[in-house]
Amino acid sequence: MGLPIIFSIDDDPQVLRAISRDLKSHYRDKYKVLSTTSVAEAMESLLELQNKGEEVAIFVSDQRMPEMQGVDFLEKAMVLFPFAKRVLLTAYSDTDAAIKAINDVQLDYYLMKPWDPPEEKLYPAIDELLRDWQANYRPDFKGIKVIGYQFSPKAHEIKDFLAGNLIPYAWMDVESNESGKQIAATNSLCPVDFPVVIFDDGILLKTPSLIDIAERIGLNAKTKQQIYDVVIIGAGPAGLAASVYGASEGLSTLLIERKAPGGQAGTSSRIENYLGFPMGLSGADLTRRAITQATRFGTEFLSPQFVKEIKLKDKYKTIVLGDDSEVNAKAVVITTGVDYRKLETKGISDFTGKGIYYGAASTEASSCGNKDAYVLGGGNSAGQAAMYLSKFARNVYILVRKNDLTSSMSSYLIDQIKGTNNITILGCTEIVEAQGNDHLEGLKLVDLNTSEERTVPADALFIFIGAKPYTDWVGLEIIKNSKGFIETGRDMKGYSNFRQVWKAERDPYLLETSSPGIFAAGDVRAGAMNRVTSAVGEGSMSISFVHQYLSEV
Repeated sequence: MGLPIIFSIDDDPQVLRAISRDLKSHYRDKYKVLSTTSVAEAMESLLELQNKGEEVAIFVSDQRMPEMQGVDFLEKAMVLFPFAKRVLLTAYSDTDAAIKAINDVQLDYYLMKPWDPPEEKLYPAIDELLRDWQANYRPDFKGIKVIGYQFSPKAHEIKDFLAGNLIPYAWMDVESNESGKQIAATNSLCPVDFPVVIFDDGILLKTPSLIDIAERIGLNAKTKQQIYDVVIIGAGPAGLAASVYGASEGLSTLLIERKAPGGQAGTSSRIENYLGFPMGLSGADLTRRAITQATRFGTEFLSPQFVKEIKLKDKYKTIVLGDDSEVNAKAVVITTGVDYRKLETKGISDFTGKGIYYGAASTEASSCGNKDAYVLGGGNSAGQAAMYLSKFARNVYILVRKNDLTSSMSSYLIDQIKGTNNITILGCTEIVEAQGNDHLEGLKLVDLNTSEERTVPADALFIFIGAKPYTDWVGLEIIKNSKGFIETGRDMKGYSNFRQVWKAERDPYLLETSSPGIFAAGDVRAGAMNRVTSAVGEGSMSISFVHQYLSEV
């Protein structure tokens, strides 16, 4: 955060130089002193300062200016910085106007010209105003601001992207947040402009794409090399582990991620069974540590970018990216993980991003304050989400088809949930319909034992059901099981087409797919354990097999 600002304006350059000189000589260590002779320039500067999140502590304005009287300027400035102190520079003949301004614009002080010596006539008054301002000053959030409508799928996508990439931001609902309303008004924003993202340098983007945001926050969407020893596709725990080991062992390593690093684990509010962290750690913290470690060793991180296909060219693998650019690799590790399975129940798609979310509990939890939130699913991700939501929501309800959570959730989580007063488990329950107008307002539920239906008010629904592998893009006749998970190693020998597809003389390595030199690790692999620790282990192990493969070619 920059220093608070003392802002002075006077159309007389000589007077302006004098007041600026005296203010700078006494306050420059703790305040930034800005000045201008133009009202138009002043208003433009103040709008930029507001967008940057800067704070003005005091305005010092001359009363008699040809563009606008000082009182009128202060009235306009109050809209942008309502808590700044206001000082009017006046001649003896302007005292009546100054006294009137005390009522009209809550003027804090009027200063007669000349103010020599400043030690007697200027500094004591300004010091008093600054002490008063500091006593009531509460620093605003300094960083990226996202302004929009709460039930906007596009706004949710942006928030989820920033949160997933560990970028701090402030969310402002343009309908209920006073700062959001003020910024919208002063920038003349219309409903079609939202969501709006304002960066810490004051740059404002209307309805930006994720690529636009990525470029502004320093993420790479372009590769730096044409060929890599290993390209890792997917930055979940398996991909991050592979990138750490690949780069640390001297391989030129590229890690590609279509959304944000960490995968489903990255959105977890608390992972408590990860080795070496007895107090647990959040998915975001684990992701941050892993990204830092990988980049320190030299991994190149490409995001947001997705892979359309992999083509074979001689002994090289050509990765075709979403923008049709190509990257060549000697070996590839697929660690794309899984997506939450979509719920096809009536009304769900209508309110997705408008009160219904897949995962994303950490992104939208703050909007559930004193509201009723529902979590659908009985796995660890659902349990961790429920525990996190319980800190914000009035009530949290976990919906599961089975009687209880014992068959699908770790016992430590079950114990925590039982000990949390505002979490209720609704066993043998399914959703029949999601209801509402422009956003989710209620759920129709059915009791699977009695077939009895009831409608309950619901402000938010977080879905954590099943897992669908992200492998639709995988071609090259790479063998997948009936659910789309990639088969590896000796398990492929049970498929009738294995010998037609596998062209190497040796048997495939443990994590190798049916295309030599292309490996799979983590949740995307058939038979994986679906745990963070096992994904990290497989990602690390895959690099050992990459080394063995590279020694052959």
